[in-house]
Amino acid sequence: MSRIDESKDFIPVRIAVLTVSDTRSLDEDRSGQTLVDRIERAGHLVADRKILRDERAEIAAQLRAWVADPGIDVVISTGGTGLTGRDVTVEAHRDVYEKEIEAFGTVFTIISMEKIGTSAVQSRATGGVAGGTYLFALPGSPGACKDAWDGILQKQLDYRHLPCNFVEIMPRLDEHQRRK
Repeated sequence: MSRIDESKDFIPVRIAVLTVSDTRSLDEDRSGQTLVDRIERAGHLVADRKILRDERAEIAAQLRAWVADPGIDVVISTGGTGLTGRDVTVEAHRDVYEKEIEAFGTVFTIISMEKIGTSAVQSRATGGVAGGTYLFALPGSPGACKDAWDGILQKQLDYRHLPCNFVEIMPRLDEHQRRK
């Protein structure tokens, strides 16, 4: 079972938070604020925070800019993962991914099923890697952000988490780009 190895030092990661919404402002962004609060409480750094409209090209461009920024290790977006015509966050993420973390969506669905039953089938949460940066797309509700952070990301973004975690392999995420 998973556990924290207290003999290891905690390594804070730099996380950018993106809220995708046609209607929210920073003052009304409960989901983004939920993530910011949890990120900071865990000891990580909020490297940047933005709100963008549900526009695939704009979302992908922002993700690419953060992937290119050496001051950002992880991007977490919230919103735009549903099934409506304006929900394009998942497609924007996939436009940027080099590799998708397929199990992220599966584990998120399992966690969601415990809270909202079969309504979890409407979520398209996703995760991936690009340019040595992790990218995660979460649904736009504060509850979904809590579930993803508390159930998956808090542990996987903690270097001390055993048996394995995302942080320990960060230095190797872009090794294919360094090969000669």
